[in-house]
Amino acid sequence: MPDLLLELRSEEIPARMQRKAAGDLKKLVTDALVEAGLTYEGAREYWTPRRLALDIRGLTARSADQREEIKGPSTKAPEQAVQGFLRKAGLSSVSEAQVVSDPKKGDFYVAVISRPGRAAEDIIADVMPGIIRNFPWPKSMRWGAASMPKGARFAGVEGKGPESLRWVRPLQSIVCVFGPEHDETQVIPFEIDGLVAGNVTYGHRFHAPEAITVRRFDDYVRSLEKAKVMLDAERRKDVILHDARDIAFANGLELVEDEGLLEEVSGLVEWPHVLMGEFEQDYLEIPAEIIRLTIKTNQKCFVTRPQGAGEGLSNRFILVSNIEAKDGGKEIMHGNGKVVRARLFRRQAFLDPRPGRPAGSAGTDGFSR
Repeated sequence: MPDLLLELRSEEIPARMQRKAAGDLKKLVTDALVEAGLTYEGAREYWTPRRLALDIRGLTARSADQREEIKGPSTKAPEQAVQGFLRKAGLSSVSEAQVVSDPKKGDFYVAVISRPGRAAEDIIADVMPGIIRNFPWPKSMRWGAASMPKGARFAGVEGKGPESLRWVRPLQSIVCVFGPEHDETQVIPFEIDGLVAGNVTYGHRFHAPEAITVRRFDDYVRSLEKAKVMLDAERRKDVILHDARDIAFANGLELVEDEGLLEEVSGLVEWPHVLMGEFEQDYLEIPAEIIRLTIKTNQKCFVTRPQGAGEGLSNRFILVSNIEAKDGGKEIMHGNGKVVRARLFRRQAFLDPRPGRPAGSAGTDGFSR
């Protein structure tokens, strides 16, 4: 049976929204297809900072024919009741209804409605625009020529004002391909505000910005991998966690693990590259929790501690880059180190004002109020 690949590629989606959005996409699409009479064997959602993807396997190629019987009033009922029945059943004349006899109730009208099945391609093309337009983002935005006031035109695009597409960030391309596992697939080219679904996506913004033509999910994943995009968020998390542990261990340290931060960081990168930065030992005089919160909240980095040191921290931290730098990440590590030092300097100044340093009030957590 055919499979469906859907990708919605946009500017960067906030990390906190990605997992739920991918789950919402899966539920909305599969519910709509089932409601339209299709069935499927399995579906899985994927997400990166710049895309939501859905892989639906074993989708029926056509919905089943439907036959529905609508029971009507008695053949002796008033004309008003008969006309109401005809409107409900979509019949133009009582002659189109059948007459059924019942030993107790007598003769009554029955409308037999037959609806032929529809091709899956037609159903998908019908349901997708509405799902995308009404997608339940916590926050969304309008952009582009279609967001012009109604009646305005530019470059052949007509402004739709508040009726234009809203998405969490500007939607850039849509992939929608459908077909059997080993045969040629086809594009289902539905359109939204001038954006037409096709079979072209793009890889990593910096490493591989060229267009990629895809046919089905398996080659889509392989093509993205070659283009420096790791589609599976759980795999990105696993790579980040194990690389962070390894680089910490190699430096005689251990990673202070943080599941929430790991989830967030995996939503900031499509091709994770783990590096280690550092700051001066003097800043370890700051309470460990303040150091950890500063580095986590402001820099989205992990802290480390000496092996077997309990709660004490080291002056090294783990950062995750979205690129493989030609210099091995030296400038990235240096830049992050500078920012961390500046933030820790401010924390230290508030906690322990000294001559020549700015002083300020601090709350119980060490942060300025």
